[in-house]
Amino acid sequence: MSLASCKHLVPYTDAIKTQHNWNDEQVKKIQFYVSHDIILHRELAEGSTDIVKGKIKTINGKKVDEIIIRQGTPGVLTEIPRQNKMLVSFEVSDDYYLSFGVNPTIGDKYVLLASNWNRSNGTIHYAGQEYVTDPDSKYAFLLVDTRKIQKMDVNQRIAKGRKVK
Repeated sequence: MSLASCKHLVPYTDAIKTQHNWNDEQVKKIQFYVSHDIILHRELAEGSTDIVKGKIKTINGKKVDEIIIRQGTPGVLTEIPRQNKMLVSFEVSDDYYLSFGVNPTIGDKYVLLASNWNRSNGTIHYAGQEYVTDPDSKYAFLLVDTRKIQKMDVNQRIAKGRKVK
């Protein structure tokens, strides 16, 4: 609730980019936010010590490495590998990123991409490891704060006035 009260978040689309006539370097300066919780998990093999900034949980007697990116988490664009696809990092390192791409069936929003969707769960590559999303993660898309966009577009100065000599 507090996130919504101080920001005016809207889905990021190429139409917004075109409307403001931004190039890729300018888009890299935009603060992005995630619209829904994204939960990634992967099963750990017995004796596995390779955990990626996640939290170890036991689910159905199995050890699971889980990463949660909460709704409203700020992220930065790290790369635009091709048109209609962006890599966004929600952690300190650029190596920890998620892929988002345009989905024309839901208003051209940049939605979470997976290498494979099996019903509701997606296979995601994150920090060199393969994770599976929870079912609600498929609804996640990128948001931007229109108040900051409006401030970014305005080149404003205040005239000091002029006096007779």
